[in-house]
Amino acid sequence: MTRFARPLSEQAPPPAHLSEIARRLAAEYLPEHRQGAPRPSRSREPLDGVIETILSQQNTAPITRRQFVALKEAYPRWEAALADGPDGIEGVLKAAGGGLSRLKAGYIHAALSHLEEAHGHLSLRAVHDLPDAEVRALLEGMPGVGMRTASCVLLFDLARPAMPVDTHIWRLAQRLELTPPTWNAVKVERWFDEVLPRDWEARYTFHVSAIRHGRATCRARHPRCDVCVLRGLCPSAALLGPAAMLGP
Repeated sequence: MTRFARPLSEQAPPPAHLSEIARRLAAEYLPEHRQGAPRPSRSREPLDGVIETILSQQNTAPITRRQFVALKEAYPRWEAALADGPDGIEGVLKAAGGGLSRLKAGYIHAALSHLEEAHGHLSLRAVHDLPDAEVRALLEGMPGVGMRTASCVLLFDLARPAMPVDTHIWRLAQRLELTPPTWNAVKVERWFDEVLPRDWEARYTFHVSAIRHGRATCRARHPRCDVCVLRGLCPSAALLGPAAMLGP
């Protein structure tokens, strides 16, 4: 028996208003996508997405982007990064700013080494033609690439219907009481994978709008329940609302 043999959607049945939650979030945070979300280009190298997502771990978006641009300037081809080794990669990351440079440099070099040894070249373009499950298995077989990193690459670089769960989306699921409080991000991601439409645009829109909601409104401290578009649907609003008025 597998760990998740019983469907999580049976353990935590999705509420009837889940689609309304998604609709309100999209209307509030992604009004520019009313005519459709922009699909990622097949011309982008998926390996770039893997490395950029590794950099994003415990980093802000601006720092992640700055580090990635610095790497691309230092190593126009990833073969050069592989040859330079983890110390060289670490030096580039440190110069660009941001934390955990040594750890991430090690992950990046190990991922490049794994890809070279397993496939003989540093590219993931061939995964465009593979089924979702095979792509995920290949990605999660790379050092430094776990479930969330693989899901991000699937969603943002390959236009596959994945549903990465970060701290903002996990917190949203808890406050809306969509999932039990004992579930971690991995389990919450598996739950969303069962209950959301298996459609790339629907999942992309939900993921991006939910993160924006978590940053702007449903914050870890001092959530802004008084202006929340989900206030009437959120069981936590009555408890958190008064506290929201006490801080920024």
